[in-house]
Amino acid sequence: MARHCCGVGKTHLAVAIGREAIVAGHTVLFVLAPALVAQLAKAHAEGRLEERLMHLSKPKLLIVDELGYLPFEPDAAHLFFQLVSRRCERRSHADHLDPLGGRVGSPFGNPVVATAILYRLLHHSHVATIRGDS
Repeated sequence: MARHCCGVGKTHLAVAIGREAIVAGHTVLFVLAPALVAQLAKAHAEGRLEERLMHLSKPKLLIVDELGYLPFEPDAAHLFFQLVSRRCERRSHADHLDPLGGRVGSPFGNPVVATAILYRLLHHSHVATIRGDS
């Protein structure tokens, strides 16, 4: 069974989708998952979480790259959940759930939080499975 691995074109595809959304007149934000989590954690520590969540909820399409490569700290998973919940019914997102390999709770630190995040990410989504060698 082929794994979702580096070099198969996931980021390239996400950037192309983002570009087409921009051409169609939509706002797009592309961010790496570790940077996104760091932004949320910093805003939370500074008492500006609501402001940051509002900012990240504005783009029509939010592309989160490298989601699943590194595990989230428990608090970070909860912060990410808040963002996903806020965007769930109002905006689009393209997330890369890369090398989960059956470890659904691992990147998010908690299977319950992982299930809640994945439910919201997959609700009304089209899933593209990309397999292959680098």
